[in-house]
Amino acid sequence: MFSKRNPFRDKLLVVIFGTDTKAGKLFDLILLWAIILSVFVVILESMEVIELAIGKFLMILEWIFTIIFTVEYFLRIYSTRHPRLYIFSFWGIIDLFSFLPTYIGVFFASVHFLVAIRILRLIRIFRILKLTRYFRESQELGKALWASAHRIAVFFLVLILIVLIMGSLMYVIEGGQNGFESIPQSIYWAIITVTTVGYGDVVPVTSLGKIVSSIIMIIGYSIIAVPTGIISAEMARSKKDPVSTRCTNCNFIETEPGSKFCRECGKSLSESNQT
Repeated sequence: MFSKRNPFRDKLLVVIFGTDTKAGKLFDLILLWAIILSVFVVILESMEVIELAIGKFLMILEWIFTIIFTVEYFLRIYSTRHPRLYIFSFWGIIDLFSFLPTYIGVFFASVHFLVAIRILRLIRIFRILKLTRYFRESQELGKALWASAHRIAVFFLVLILIVLIMGSLMYVIEGGQNGFESIPQSIYWAIITVTTVGYGDVVPVTSLGKIVSSIIMIIGYSIIAVPTGIISAEMARSKKDPVSTRCTNCNFIETEPGSKFCRECGKSLSESNQT
């Protein structure tokens, strides 16, 4: 039981999991720098020139960081009140994968570079710098995204249809001799054109192809702001109408006062909860 815990374990718990003490803040800051440096080492190891020059030194550094993260992981398990909850939590899994791939990499070399995911642990900086107050704004954004999911899905469906049609049309117009060797290749061209990326590896040559290309570029500029407008409108509506009802059938958020039925699916809102 927790009542039988010794003072050393209690102090270790405060240092490792707490951020209100100087020791806790120092521990987290040292850990964050260790994470940054270890990821930097992994990045350098992926570069052949640097690997050939100082590969052994980087390997030693990687094992030093791996041992540090291994010890830290087991200290967290030792000091926490509920080890099982920590092990299977989001942070517990991330902490485990911050060093486990290095050990697996002894037998499977390609797995070793998965240790780069330890950069996710840098999210702890929100806790250290007391930035948790911004989580409320992120939650509001998440709610707006969820409430706009149906409209955004329709938008992306229309966008997919546009690139499919335009890509197929360009395949017929230009043909393989001008770089449009297949319909997938032509759809790829349509995607990079409608998103205004324009790599230039595939370009239309014929006059008709250039006309179609101009049309799809204009469409691309026109649709860039659509998702932003949908989400912004939803956020503005949620601020204007703080009390809303989420439909339990289709997840549509109804903000009209006195509404009894969902405008999306028609289900009664009396069974839904106020949000």
